[in-house]
Amino acid sequence: MSPTACPGTADTLVAACRIAVGAAETGLVHDIRRAVFVTEQRLFDGSDLDEHDADPATIDVLGTVGGAPAGTVRLFPLDPADPTGDWKGDRLAVLPEFRASGLGGPLVRFAVATAGARGGRRMQAMVQLANEAFFLRLGWRRLGAPELYVGRPHLRMDIDLQAARAAC
Repeated sequence: MSPTACPGTADTLVAACRIAVGAAETGLVHDIRRAVFVTEQRLFDGSDLDEHDADPATIDVLGTVGGAPAGTVRLFPLDPADPTGDWKGDRLAVLPEFRASGLGGPLVRFAVATAGARGGRRMQAMVQLANEAFFLRLGWRRLGAPELYVGRPHLRMDIDLQAARAAC
């Protein structure tokens, strides 16, 4: 799969993913994250922005449904000097009104394809317990028992980027 597109859904509206470019698209990404992680889930107080948002190695992905901004995911190499190593995917968020669109899968596959295309070896993520089966269906594996992350139980999961890339 090309890291510049993601498949549409069975819905009549087409889901699309792209790397956010410029202040306007980055602002949309941050708005989606704030709506999901601050307002809806209350995982963060006021803002979920951190040092990775200012790092030029960080990639923000904007997902749209029928052209409307609907979701996002963030990814970055764990060692910015070595993008061929391990990557982290986080801040996967889909606005409530678009969750039935099927955008989550394309966002995760886009992040995996993007990191794999940059030579990344593995991607890891901290996944909310309710999303374990979703990630398992996408080829991820669970690593260990649940642990607290941002104050809530999460699972450490990972995927082999090169194997996932070869499967596309």
